[in-house]
Amino acid sequence: MLTLNCEELSPMQLQNYLQYAIAPRPICLASTIDVDGNVNLSPFSFFNLFSTNPPVCIFSPARRVRDNTTKHTLDNILEVGECVVNIVNYAMVQQTSLSSTEYGKGVNEFEKAGFSMEVSHLVKPPRVAEAPVQLECVISQVIPLGDQHGAGNLVLAEIKLIHIKEDILDAEGKIDQQKIDLVARLGGNWYSRVTPESLFTVPKPLTTLGIGVDALPISVRQSRVLSGNDLGLLGNLEVLPSDEEISEMQWNTNVKDILDATIGDAANRERELHEFAKELIAYGKVADALKVLLL
Repeated sequence: MLTLNCEELSPMQLQNYLQYAIAPRPICLASTIDVDGNVNLSPFSFFNLFSTNPPVCIFSPARRVRDNTTKHTLDNILEVGECVVNIVNYAMVQQTSLSSTEYGKGVNEFEKAGFSMEVSHLVKPPRVAEAPVQLECVISQVIPLGDQHGAGNLVLAEIKLIHIKEDILDAEGKIDQQKIDLVARLGGNWYSRVTPESLFTVPKPLTTLGIGVDALPISVRQSRVLSGNDLGLLGNLEVLPSDEEISEMQWNTNVKDILDATIGDAANRERELHEFAKELIAYGKVADALKVLLL
């Protein structure tokens, strides 16, 4: 494994390694305004949700690695403590990228990128009309993380109003993860798109108490067939199967075929049973998979 000492890397090297590794990152397309009324629009992928009560998101206009200068977004926020965080989806990703161009102060990136300005209800900066979700925010704090090249400035933005396009909602009025078509930043010029094909669910052990991977037999924990994800699903089960349930599983057609074909061949028997259990897990039959593994 490659081990790197951050103190021995240049800011550019650090940025490269970290932005490729810590990804994908959601994109905040922040609209701000200065005291003279000049509007600015710029995207930031150092961004996320950090609190729901109060509702707070954080993004970081970092000092430029190249020359240590600050961005107009930060300057504007220090002058007028308001912003709109516009969420970026695939339909607007190319325009969002264009808005990151380092235009001079007073140049309106809404116009340069071809976005439509929509008047906000509570804050001075306008919203991006094309964004599927727009968050009107009041800045509660700006925390400088340093004064050197690449140093971040944490902008704590308290969300006051949420605007959501109705065409991304489901029948219950909630945001449909498949309809919103989000994009995220990776390293360099790479982005990712959240498509229906790339989505999957993971059952959260919030109301249940999983048995844990440590409760599985060592032959299962050290399986050469099962993956870490497989073990995680098995460990999320609430109880181990009973001896009776395990015994009944031997009459499963597939299991019976494996047992009959591997008489006297313990190594192949274990491998084939683990392979069958892995198939069951893939089909969502995790409890049955554990019965097979415990035969």
